[in-house]
Amino acid sequence: MNAPHGPTGELALRDAVPEDALCLSVLAMQVFLDTYATAGIRPLIAREALSFTADSFRRFVEDRQARTVIAERDGQLIGFAQLRLAASHPLIPDASQAELLRPYVQRPFTGSGTGALLLHRVEAIAAESGAAVLWLTAWAHNGRALGFYARLGYRDHGLAWHTFEDESHENRVLARPLIGRIETS
Repeated sequence: MNAPHGPTGELALRDAVPEDALCLSVLAMQVFLDTYATAGIRPLIAREALSFTADSFRRFVEDRQARTVIAERDGQLIGFAQLRLAASHPLIPDASQAELLRPYVQRPFTGSGTGALLLHRVEAIAAESGAAVLWLTAWAHNGRALGFYARLGYRDHGLAWHTFEDESHENRVLARPLIGRIETS
């Protein structure tokens, strides 16, 4: 099995198609476990990881109020970002909003600029769709992600809880205005 161990070829961004669902599912499980299962695997974490099914990704890709942008190197999926259009959050000031979901980049490619390129692409898509603000929630204990968003101009708007099964985890609601930030590629 030939697997690159970091950036080698040219990065390509494209919109996901339903046939990408299997690879999106597996990459999501991998990044989720790398990020949230740092103390090992327990049943709750395992069930949450297994919720990233190919069918759920296929449905998301087919949803007209959503977009998934894929990052590939050498024809292989290394990251993706999902965008939900017209999704609002009560902690964000009144404006047309969109939500960034699962901005996931495979660990060997973190720090390569892939995450920033994916983020800029979904910001442009959200702005072109009429959103004035892009928001997301990030786990409060993911310092790497919080620092990344802060460097790119995202501001903390407060606390939100992510609950699965009977556990709740502290998240931060981050957002930035999109006006004047439309970048196309």
